[in-house]
Amino acid sequence: MASFYSESYNGRKTANGEIYRSSKLTAAHKTLPFGTKVKVTNLSNGRSVKVRINDRGPFITGRIIDLTRAAARKIDMENAGVVKVKIRY
Repeated sequence: MASFYSESYNGRKTANGEIYRSSKLTAAHKTLPFGTKVKVTNLSNGRSVKVRINDRGPFITGRIIDLTRAAARKIDMENAGVVKVKIRY
């Protein structure tokens, strides 16, 4: 399951020290190394986006990745909020 960050995180530092920007194609993952590029596919519609890991999370049981709003928009998950995804790196 994937979710996306709230706009309230804009301007805050991510776990790797970067400033979070919702307009960038980045994501949070619990264990993948910072800088890892992953392809996230929304299983309900087949849309994919490539993102770079720059933060840690999500910290909600059952979720494996948190996307920026820009990445969520690319895979058409903004209205759903949480969707089933496949991740490849």
